[in-house]
Amino acid sequence: MPPLLPSHEDTMANKNSPEEEYFARIEAEKRERLARQLDNERAREEADALKAAHYMHCGKCGQKMMTTVFKGVEIEVCPGCGAVLLDPGELEQLAGDDQSSLFHNLAELFGMSEDQEAP
Repeated sequence: MPPLLPSHEDTMANKNSPEEEYFARIEAEKRERLARQLDNERAREEADALKAAHYMHCGKCGQKMMTTVFKGVEIEVCPGCGAVLLDPGELEQLAGDDQSSLFHNLAELFGMSEDQEAP
């Protein structure tokens, strides 16, 4: 008559059964998805914190930038050091669209063309 309880060898053999492997794989996938989700949330929180700390602050002295209108274009000016921040396209609005100008050459230098929008 066979024993009622499985032996240690039988238990070890069952640990590698297809069913056990399936559930182990499912659990590993769940842990991996959760880790990716937590990493994404952490990265988003870090990006939000950086934006909160630096958005509309001067890159030279760190003071809060003030928005003002210059020749019909809203630009940001630092009240502390006088630095000026222009958003994409504002330089062309202020300087005009002269293809032979220094501004066009600078745009080419930084890989921007007329048909390409700034990031």
